[in-house]
Amino acid sequence: MQQEKLNVLLITVDQMRGDCLSAAGHSVVETPNLDKLANRGVFFKNAYSATPSCIPARAAIFTGMSQRSHGRVGYMDQVPWTYPHMLPGELAAAGYHTQCVGKMHVYPTRNLCGFHNVVLHDGYMHYNRDKSRVHVLEHYDQCDDYLHWLRGQAGVDQDLIDHGLDCNASTVTRPWHLEEKYHPTNWVVSESIDFLRRRDPSKPFFLWTSFVRPHPPFDPPQVYFDMYKDLDIPLPPVGSWVDSEAAAKGDTSPETAFGKLKEARLKRALAGYYALITHLDDQIGRLMNALSEHGVLNDTVILFTSDHGELMGDHHYFRKSLPYEGSAKVPFLLYDPGNRLSLKGGSTIDHVVEMRDIMPTLLEAAGVPIPDSVDGKSVLDLCRGEVSEWREYIHGEHSLDHLSNHYITDGKMKYIWFSQSGREQLFNLIDDPHEVTDLANSPSMASELVKYRNILIQELAGREEGYSDGTSLIVGRKPLACLSHLLHQS
Repeated sequence: MQQEKLNVLLITVDQMRGDCLSAAGHSVVETPNLDKLANRGVFFKNAYSATPSCIPARAAIFTGMSQRSHGRVGYMDQVPWTYPHMLPGELAAAGYHTQCVGKMHVYPTRNLCGFHNVVLHDGYMHYNRDKSRVHVLEHYDQCDDYLHWLRGQAGVDQDLIDHGLDCNASTVTRPWHLEEKYHPTNWVVSESIDFLRRRDPSKPFFLWTSFVRPHPPFDPPQVYFDMYKDLDIPLPPVGSWVDSEAAAKGDTSPETAFGKLKEARLKRALAGYYALITHLDDQIGRLMNALSEHGVLNDTVILFTSDHGELMGDHHYFRKSLPYEGSAKVPFLLYDPGNRLSLKGGSTIDHVVEMRDIMPTLLEAAGVPIPDSVDGKSVLDLCRGEVSEWREYIHGEHSLDHLSNHYITDGKMKYIWFSQSGREQLFNLIDDPHEVTDLANSPSMASELVKYRNILIQELAGREEGYSDGTSLIVGRKPLACLSHLLHQS
């Protein structure tokens, strides 16, 4: 019997590039289960993370706000989450049974943020692991449910770093050192399936299945690493604008994340990254099968995305936070198996969407009012072919010391401004999707450069950093990770 309200399943992964789907034409990575979602649902070609690192991206998912509104314009731990309207809370208030499994990356770490329950695995959280702190309010032993489970199941004193890999060293790879069933990716799906067993059957549910991988460490189970380790994997693109001499002298430590690697090490890292994605894909297929077995698949709307991407050697950069496609562009799939929302299954959308659009989309699908605090837009009408006009562009940014940056993109062109040096870049994403050729100094593109610069000038007008006086961009202003209204509110 069809229930009145749709269940909601949000599946997020951490640090997955937007191009790493075989449905998106990737030449190596295999994602058959996500391809089904793309081919039967709606595939968004131009989805971005406006502030591409874990905390600010998740703030946009939770609140539906732009970075200017939620206040997180860079990465800063230990800033309390006190937003009055968050996605799980709105659904809980509307009668949904709400559960998160996996990564939240909020503060305090065990903040429910409106969920009825959270089964938590944030991965390696530096501030919780700092044993030098005298008053550690949230030690990792109290915070990580996966680690507790792992120690009980494996029968030994396991830790998250026993395999010797750093959580942010994006170029080091080795297979998972335990049986596959103990991998955190498998655990997230097992706990999600267990929620289907013990949920309140009288209520619709909101389940957020939130994976840590393919975020480093690159530790896929052996069988998945074997799928990729001997392939002739193409090398990442390197733009003609890249300082190759500086890259040759650089390194890829978490502090710099810029440097030219030996080809063998780079290909091994790519193999590990792709292997983690295929492992995720198989486990997502397992979750889809469980939805069917529990009889709820056709009463559930499913949204899949990533909080941000991973540069993986593009232009000799690694990790995230930069405005280039590998870092800022994400997969974004919406699937309505029971066709309850009358979406155009199998369609592709070119309009730019962003993390802030998730909350209004899922609230509308659930028939729940969208709070006035939300800046994003529901994509449901887009998916029905009923919207002729949409936002013209996305403004993205990230504070990152000397590489602090802002970008404007409509999915066709991208303008980048580095606030500390004043450097501008311009890319034609249609003809040059890998951003190899910088058009900022091309005379034929001068008017385009001015156009996008003026958009950014207006976007930054009135910002406390002083990046714009309303008529021009101002170089060298001190970047902030959090805006003052957030810090005062916290």
